[in-house]
Amino acid sequence: MNASQDLSQASLERQIDRVIQGLTELRHDGRFHEPNLDGSAGDYVSFDSWEWPQGVGLYGVVRLWQRSGDDALRQLLEGWYERQLERGLPPLNVNTTAPMLALSVLWAETREARWKAVLDGWADQLMATLPRTRSGGFQHDVSDKINDDELWDDTLFMVALFLAHYGRAAGREALVEEANLQFLLHTHYLSERESGLWFHGWTFDGHHNFARARWARGNSWISAGLLDFLDMADLPPALERYFTWVLRAQMETLIDYQCPSGAWRTLIDDPTAYEEMSATAAFGYAFLKGARLGYGNARWAQAGQRALAAVVSNIGADGQLANVSYGTRMGHTLDFYREIPLHPTAYGQSMALLCLVEALEH
Repeated sequence: MNASQDLSQASLERQIDRVIQGLTELRHDGRFHEPNLDGSAGDYVSFDSWEWPQGVGLYGVVRLWQRSGDDALRQLLEGWYERQLERGLPPLNVNTTAPMLALSVLWAETREARWKAVLDGWADQLMATLPRTRSGGFQHDVSDKINDDELWDDTLFMVALFLAHYGRAAGREALVEEANLQFLLHTHYLSERESGLWFHGWTFDGHHNFARARWARGNSWISAGLLDFLDMADLPPALERYFTWVLRAQMETLIDYQCPSGAWRTLIDDPTAYEEMSATAAFGYAFLKGARLGYGNARWAQAGQRALAAVVSNIGADGQLANVSYGTRMGHTLDFYREIPLHPTAYGQSMALLCLVEALEH
């Protein structure tokens, strides 16, 4: 950590305010505006759009609101959902489920009836219609592409966390059980036994892990997601012990690949890949939270502090987190991941938020 870098509580709170401003001011510039399967224009950058980057971004905001109780954050969240519902929700898929997690957290805190019908309707449709692979795992279909018989590590953060959280909050045990199953299935097919790291995806068409990419952001969906899953799901003791082991196996290996800057590369084990900040922020959050909750030791806290310093050094004057790789499809070669362009995104902002807010606990 740079000794001149101010990571005091007051400084962290100023950074948090800037990151929220950077999140809400995100607008697409036309470079990444691919059409969805239903013919609509896909906007994966602008804050005021219903997609997975925005859903992850809202999760960072709602977790901050839970901690601070700031009414302005509640108004920001409620205003966003009100606008989206007035426009009409998009077709359901893995990625468009992501905004439901923050809404579930909002409803669990406020118990406002207007959100309950939306959450129940989406959960019911998800359970009944979301395509599954032959294993029963959710097929990673997204707004602009069907991915036949494929499992991706992103799915756990986008779908399973919502089922776990809302299932518990609403007393719907079937949703919680489904989340448990999805975490088990994805662990079986995507976790590398030798290292504890995770591959980006698995296909039943040929039975392989594509490029066997140990992709940083995919792994960060798992480290951050597993910690929140353990925190929110009220797991049976055997599952809790199992997923604690899965988490620790991954995290202990990640420490070995942390760069001198405190960051991780977009391909974790590839020294030629660029350093990537959305994954670094999520790993920082996971190491700090894992140490606080007793899953890890002082090494975890130190790794988290180094990651935090790297994140802070990449927050610009506009509040946007730099060096964030854009949304990443399934790669069939490792060069595919090395060449993903950099662009500020809502999930980058969210992961920075989660890391900064967790740092306030330390």
